[in-house]
Amino acid sequence: MAENQDIHRLAHEDKQITLIGTAHVSRESADLVGQVIEEEKPDTVCVELCQARYQSFTQKKQWQNTDLVKVIREKKASLLLLNLMLTSYQRRIGQKLGIRPGEEFLQAIQAAETVGASIHLADRDVRITLSRTWRLMGLWTKMKLFYQFLASVWEVDTIRQEDIEKMKRKDVLESLLSELGKALPELRRVLIDERDQYLAHKIRNAPGKRIVAVVGAGHVPGIKACWDKPVDVASLEIMPPKGKFFTVVKWFFPVFLVGLIVAGFLTAGRVAAADMIRWWVVAKASLAGLGAALAFGHPLTILSAVIAAPVTPFNPVIKVGFIAGLVEAVLGRPKVKDFESLLDDIISIKGFWRNKITRILLVVALTNTGSAVGTFLALSLMVKVLA
Repeated sequence: MAENQDIHRLAHEDKQITLIGTAHVSRESADLVGQVIEEEKPDTVCVELCQARYQSFTQKKQWQNTDLVKVIREKKASLLLLNLMLTSYQRRIGQKLGIRPGEEFLQAIQAAETVGASIHLADRDVRITLSRTWRLMGLWTKMKLFYQFLASVWEVDTIRQEDIEKMKRKDVLESLLSELGKALPELRRVLIDERDQYLAHKIRNAPGKRIVAVVGAGHVPGIKACWDKPVDVASLEIMPPKGKFFTVVKWFFPVFLVGLIVAGFLTAGRVAAADMIRWWVVAKASLAGLGAALAFGHPLTILSAVIAAPVTPFNPVIKVGFIAGLVEAVLGRPKVKDFESLLDDIISIKGFWRNKITRILLVVALTNTGSAVGTFLALSLMVKVLA
């Protein structure tokens, strides 16, 4: 076939690799992938998917196997919510363009089966990528990300026809992440640069001598830049430990809080100490409860957040969102229809709050956020009383 600007020819040892850069919401990209694989008849087709994402494409009922209680207990609710938010953005763009996001991967899988090629998953586990990303983000950054998600819902609806044509020439999700990376270089390193290295390593070490690799267009420059460089892939698969500083602060905080109240009692008397305790309880309880309410949590979920918020800081292992999320999961246990409609519901803000799965995740995230804001507010008021 005539060469296309999205097709790149690479070599490694005795292997010939055809690298295709695609836009995840472009019909032209999907058609190109199918055409190249059918003509090249490769031994192996590499796709920019990990096992979890591959299953989401090939197993229609994968979400029905999700154990939300386990997700909450393992403190992965925020990661799952972040994953769904990114999926939501991509699906809304795809809906606007009239194509399912990731259609080129489905096309690659189907074309590989047709020509008898094996499928090689080349991307890093999405859970590792999101975990490494999440631990680099502070509370304020996470709040900005959530706000940007809400704003993107309306922005998608205002996209003009000429904007749609431009989108067809690039990887929309990678563009979104790149924009985020400009403000936060550390995030770009995890979301883009590390995965460029990982993809390059996996593609050049794929089995077979004739290989077709399908990746987002945003990864092509990075893959080519590090193509001949050694990659320590094991270091890219490590789940980074939490910083020791924050671990120390988390365990020291209860001592500090008690010490602050005792200082208030010794320097300003019983009334001042009582005022400090009252501000702590009111600020933590009200804002955590507000977070649960904003997520449309069950009344008992809101009550559990109100009761638990002032107490959980004294046990650093348990967060108030964990308790509120478990209560919401028990009281509003998702039904089969919630799992079946999940990917359609997350296209809209209304759907995010209506679906019981995402509502539980929102309860965890917004309750924790409200509680964190309550901590800063309470401490400022307590110090003011002490002063």
